[in-house]
Amino acid sequence: MAVSELPGVPSAVWTVKKNVSDEFDAYIVVSFANATLVLSIGETVEEVSDSGFLDTTPSLAVSLIGDDSLMQVHPNGIRHIREDGRINEWRTPGKRTIVKVGSNRLQVVIALSGGELIYFEVDMTGQLMEVEKQEMSGDVACLDIAPVPEGRQRSRFLAVGSYDNTIRILSLDPDDCMQILSVQSVSSIPESLLFLEVQASIGGEDGADHPASLFLNAGLRTGILFRTVVDMVTGQLSDSRSRFLGLRAPKLFSISVRGKHAMLCLSSRPWLGYIHQGHFLLTPLSYETLEYAASFSSDQCAEGVVAVAGNALRVFTIERLGETFNETVVPLRYTPRKFVVQLKRKLLVIIESDQGAFTAEEREAAKKECFEAAGIGENGNGNVDQMENGGDNEDDPLPMSTMAILRQSLTNGFLALEFLTPRQQLQLVCWSFRIMKLHSVYAQFLDDGKSLELLHKTQVDGVPLALCQFQGRLLAGIGPVLRLYDLGKKRLLRKCENKLFPNSIISIQTYRDRIYVGDIQESFHYCKYRRDENQLYIFADDCVPRWLTASYHIDFDTMAGADKFGNVYFVRLPQDVSDEIEEDPTGGRIKWEQGKLNGAPNKVEEIVQFHVGDVVSCVQKASLIPGGGECIIYGTVMGSLGALLAFTSRDDVDFFSHLEMYMRQEHPPLCGRDHMAYRSAYFPVKDVIDGDLCEQFPTLPMDLQRKIADELDRTPGEILKKLEEIRNKII
Repeated sequence: MAVSELPGVPSAVWTVKKNVSDEFDAYIVVSFANATLVLSIGETVEEVSDSGFLDTTPSLAVSLIGDDSLMQVHPNGIRHIREDGRINEWRTPGKRTIVKVGSNRLQVVIALSGGELIYFEVDMTGQLMEVEKQEMSGDVACLDIAPVPEGRQRSRFLAVGSYDNTIRILSLDPDDCMQILSVQSVSSIPESLLFLEVQASIGGEDGADHPASLFLNAGLRTGILFRTVVDMVTGQLSDSRSRFLGLRAPKLFSISVRGKHAMLCLSSRPWLGYIHQGHFLLTPLSYETLEYAASFSSDQCAEGVVAVAGNALRVFTIERLGETFNETVVPLRYTPRKFVVQLKRKLLVIIESDQGAFTAEEREAAKKECFEAAGIGENGNGNVDQMENGGDNEDDPLPMSTMAILRQSLTNGFLALEFLTPRQQLQLVCWSFRIMKLHSVYAQFLDDGKSLELLHKTQVDGVPLALCQFQGRLLAGIGPVLRLYDLGKKRLLRKCENKLFPNSIISIQTYRDRIYVGDIQESFHYCKYRRDENQLYIFADDCVPRWLTASYHIDFDTMAGADKFGNVYFVRLPQDVSDEIEEDPTGGRIKWEQGKLNGAPNKVEEIVQFHVGDVVSCVQKASLIPGGGECIIYGTVMGSLGALLAFTSRDDVDFFSHLEMYMRQEHPPLCGRDHMAYRSAYFPVKDVIDGDLCEQFPTLPMDLQRKIADELDRTPGEILKKLEEIRNKII
């Protein structure tokens, strides 16, 4: 919403109200290495010098204290600014300095260098009074105090993170003040702590028969967010969970989202933790790296965040809650058809084409005519981006800028494309058509990928729908023919081919000397290329007819595919067959073995079957989060994304199989159709757990949750934790 450059590089930022009953914040306070800047929030944000804050020192914390007072903690003391303008100053003893601060509206705890904790409370007159001191075994790494519960005078819990990789919960009750209630060991030094009181929504009603829970969140130096439940009575810690967020230690801040408490985690990218439909979601924000943040509320922005990034102050709001993915939309000139990614140079090459589109000259003429008719200049309010004719675009995917364009005329279009790297030069092959004449376009990158140059064209005799690089050459699927090309000076040179495919080749993938070919109607064919004979052989295929829409190579023997009826499936070559093929020194087994069922001599086994219910248009293996496991991501023609994650333990398989079974029985679909019959619409569902069904567990009434949990010998909390662990492995 706003970006303001600051005179230096700030280290922290806070927002503060003047009175507890105020609706909006009054000040933004920014701390620098040797000064503090105070900005007043009104119709505009401007610097003020009469706020009472000490501006010649950096600040460690700024907050509203009591009902109507402001507090500034700096390295040498605490400055308490009363509503009537009186200022009380507490100074640190000797030459010691304050290193860490934890506070809520009525309590303050400071940590001095050397490890001494000093606890303050606001008394009945609004004065900040010293209550207790406590010497810790070493320096304090971080502090936080839990928020004051409704109707109480103080919060009971203080969390202290130490450099010995522990987090201690201390009591702030007068009866046992500063006594240790529990200790939690963590994997590395905690850098930031945050208590978060969460009111979960269960069974569709906010907080129905489900009291608020207190969570302690810790950002560890290794980039892990550690989250544990604090018992509201005893202070004991339980149900610990952790998640890797980035390469930097997460800094944790409390903000407000839709009127509820939420958590902002700032690591190498910002994350938002909040409750949505009964789930605690931790979602990455589509925003740049931030250093420090605070909640922000004003006339123009009721619920926002003010943050420090570099030497700028940024104000932004968080929208579209509940969405799993954040996205950036880049407008293209024409309809995208296919794309390939070049990871080493971070290039994205996209085929774009439309039927009946204007040429660049016709578009320019039409645009000029429109401007003249409207009576405005081309640089006026009718300015339109120059749009070239359909062709082959090369984009840099990070700034989303177009680096090079290879254009074709109106009657041209592209069908497939692939990168080649002969002689270590990055080059590009595209199959295209001109009216009804088919040919391949061969281009190379110049200036380190910043421009494209057309090298030559090669005419072909069929419809090319698939290309793949193979041992420095090019494999092409041209109708039912698999053909191997080599690079020539004036055209592509045909080396060998196999014409035994049943229909039309639509996908080609390779691994070592194996070639995995997808037929439009007959699933996958496994091929092998023998260089000494310069021959392509088909040694295995699928006996089940499949109208392929997407495919992906999983491992040496396994392929993943999807058909046009909405099924996702995996096929695998039996291990004994694979070994025999690889151990055949003469190639005689591949060459002379008799075919079966009018096809190849060996058949693959279908190891996974699952009905998605939507036509899958693409399949890809990827890791969506840093440190996350690889999973199979699929996209559908209706715009949904799904993920298939392989279980790594038999215990997980057993647990989720039983959870799915009980969910089928206790929570049938609204439309009344049998769940298993739906997932087995074309083939019996095999070795896939329906995660969407299991994810509906938190939406069940509490009595039904307990019933299912008892059947599984678990508690509802343990089931929710298990679901969250699996979800966190994917997103």
